[in-house]
Amino acid sequence: MSTDTPDAPSDDAPSDDPPSRAELAARVNELEDALDEATSADGTKKMSIIATKGTLDMAYPPLILASTAAAFGYEVTVFHTFWGLDILHEERSKNLKLSSVGNPNMPVPNAVAALPGMDRVTTKMMEKKIADNDTATIEELIETSLDMGVEFQACQMTIDLMDYDEADFYDGVTTGVGAATALQDMADADIQLLV
Repeated sequence: MSTDTPDAPSDDAPSDDPPSRAELAARVNELEDALDEATSADGTKKMSIIATKGTLDMAYPPLILASTAAAFGYEVTVFHTFWGLDILHEERSKNLKLSSVGNPNMPVPNAVAALPGMDRVTTKMMEKKIADNDTATIEELIETSLDMGVEFQACQMTIDLMDYDEADFYDGVTTGVGAATALQDMADADIQLLV
C-alpha cells in the first residue's frame, strides 16, 4: 500500500490570499514603468508641416512653428509644395511679396489694393514692420531651423513643374521628395499641420 502524501506548498506557489495593498502598489508601479518604457521608445515627438503658400505673410507661420517645435525637442519636417517652394529658394525667398488683394487684415480696401503697384507698397510696409520689430528674416529662420535639425523637404513634382534648379535651394534642403513620403511622414507624426 502506497503512503503518498500531498506535496508541501512551496514558497513560489500562488497563495489563495489576496495581495496586500503594498504588493498591489508595487505591481502597479512596475507596470507603469514598463508602459512608459514601451511607449517612449526614443521619447521624441514628431511634427509634420505642409507649406503650400509662398507669400511673405505665409512664409512665417511654417518657419516659426518648425523652429519653435524643434526648440522643444520635436523632430520636425516641413514639406514645401507649389508656391511654398519659393520659401526654400535662396533668391526668391528674399523677394517674397505680400498680396494686398483679398487680405481682410490689410489697412486698405480691396478697390485700392487692386491698383497697380499696391502689392509692392504693402510688401514694403510689412518689411519695415519686420525690421522695426527686429523680427528674424526668412533667411535667418531657415538657417536657424536647419541648425536645429528641421528637415525642409522640396516637392519633386513641383520642382519639375516649375522648372526649378535644385542648386538654387538653401544648403541642407532635401530634394526629390514625393507626396507619398510626405503622407507617410504625416501618418507617423504626433502633430500634422497644413499651412
